[in-house]
Amino acid sequence: MKYIDIDFNNKTILITGAAGFIGSNLCFYFQENFPEAKIIALDCFRSGETFSNGNLKSFGHFKNLIGFKGTVISGDINDKEILLNLENEYKFDYIFHQAAISDTTVSEQDLMVKTNVNAYEDLLKLAIKHKANMIYASSAATYGDASSPQTVGNESPNNVYGFSKLMMDNITYSYLKKGLDISIVGLRYFNVYGPKEFFKNKTASTVVQFAHQLLKGNAPKLFEGSDKILRDFIYIEDVIQANIKACSPKKSGIYNVGTGKARSFQDIADILQKELGTSFQTEYIPNPYIGQYQFHTEANVQASKEELGFEARFELEDGIKAYIPEIKRLFEQEVK
Repeated sequence: MKYIDIDFNNKTILITGAAGFIGSNLCFYFQENFPEAKIIALDCFRSGETFSNGNLKSFGHFKNLIGFKGTVISGDINDKEILLNLENEYKFDYIFHQAAISDTTVSEQDLMVKTNVNAYEDLLKLAIKHKANMIYASSAATYGDASSPQTVGNESPNNVYGFSKLMMDNITYSYLKKGLDISIVGLRYFNVYGPKEFFKNKTASTVVQFAHQLLKGNAPKLFEGSDKILRDFIYIEDVIQANIKACSPKKSGIYNVGTGKARSFQDIADILQKELGTSFQTEYIPNPYIGQYQFHTEANVQASKEELGFEARFELEDGIKAYIPEIKRLFEQEVK
């Protein structure tokens, strides 16, 4: 679906984090809808390196890009030589910056800020030199425990990841004051789920994790009180819609990308059981993340509607139903 009246054919598009969840979906969106677009896919593909929490430093996986016909570059956005090469070898029209350390349990504050904050400003300077519109991934983690509905301007991050994304947004505001001739849009993703998230491992959505528990014949395990833990879950196709509409905003700025509706983890388990034809009793376990865990998120999407023309199309039931064939394929090919 072509969400806006822009012809991206013959445009040069940089997508960072391109072997990750949202980045890879963007790559295929442009390839399928604008086959003459020149897509440069930059990713720091995974190695065996881990953070102190035991999770991988990069979740980028080649399987997310199987079938992609554009240019793939393995590189770290912290590497200034890589950025200089991109600046000199290409003339970008759009930059979709999805690369980040996105694991909210990472405690390496220095690397988190360097990767998420400082590298973003370097890319923004490249965008300005190329006169390329910048669309980047911010996060609902900027809100922390702020009351719902979460609204831009009312942030209180409770982990370094949320802090780093808020600092990115602050950089955006400072550059917008300079009266640039490009647009800059930060998209605060809420809880995204859908195809190509599987290789995020333990940080993939509860949708795919619960589904695979069920397909293994196991009861879904939820944190205690999950019927009262509410999140704004948004399907990947709506996130892609938001990115495309952010290419031509009425006004640059920071916008929420959510459905505007809070749903529980219990809802996810129940919908999955219905779709997969199972009827297990849910098991409840203690929540180890109290203090760094959001218990209620619900995006205020009014500004997103007015300035981007964005409105989510998928209810939770619709998104999960659309996702089921891919969940089953992954189970057969990657899990069993």
